[in-house]
Amino acid sequence: MSAITFVLLFVIAFIANTLSALAGGGAGLLQLPVLLFLGLGFPTALATHKIASVALGVGATSRHLRGQRMNLRFAAFILGAGLPGVALGTRIILAIPDYWAELSLGLLTLGLGLYSWLSPTLGQQAEHRHRDTPGMLIGGIVIFAIGALNGSLTSGTGLFVTLWLIRWFGFDYTRAVSYTLVLVGLFWNGLGALLLSAQAPVKWSWLPPLVLGSLLGGYAGAHWALLKGNHLVKRAFEILTVLVGLKLTAQACGWF
Repeated sequence: MSAITFVLLFVIAFIANTLSALAGGGAGLLQLPVLLFLGLGFPTALATHKIASVALGVGATSRHLRGQRMNLRFAAFILGAGLPGVALGTRIILAIPDYWAELSLGLLTLGLGLYSWLSPTLGQQAEHRHRDTPGMLIGGIVIFAIGALNGSLTSGTGLFVTLWLIRWFGFDYTRAVSYTLVLVGLFWNGLGALLLSAQAPVKWSWLPPLVLGSLLGGYAGAHWALLKGNHLVKRAFEILTVLVGLKLTAQACGWF
């Protein structure tokens, strides 16, 4: 690998994962297309990206756990509901037509960003909601479905978890992003990386700059999220969801 390729991969990984750690998802918006542009086939690019994205969770976790405590029972609930979905998603990715998967995910992601943008008070204050048995059941079913998307696709599914924790369970933006980065970034992506790497070849020689950029970017984004609070995190979430949604929709329609 040339020095130029090393620097390019590091810079892209750092930028993508800083934004992702700030907004609560979306690292694949920049990172995966670059891997494809540089010549990797989709299965190899996806598996390589998934492994590198685990470093985002490591970097973000190291910062978030210093800044605030996590409810371990609720964290276990997210893992228990989401990990089976991730495992399912990694097995069905090749059976989903690319057009419909990318178009529907793109439109839904775009809708998330517009919904947040049009709801000025959303996620600015924490509110305890839907923590009874029916609420947890419905919440768990949706988290399972998002997990399946996380295992099968790669752009923006962490953003779904972030908004669901805010809208359904009443988290504020900063705490929702914290849970997403620790649980999705580290554990969901870890399982997805393990299962995908068993099904597709990995570009191991490209992982050092990707992992380093993801690790440092995850820490930097988490630091800014905790430092600046809910307003900045909300704006970052909205910008990234709109960009991810437009990117997926345009890609599905063959506009680039």
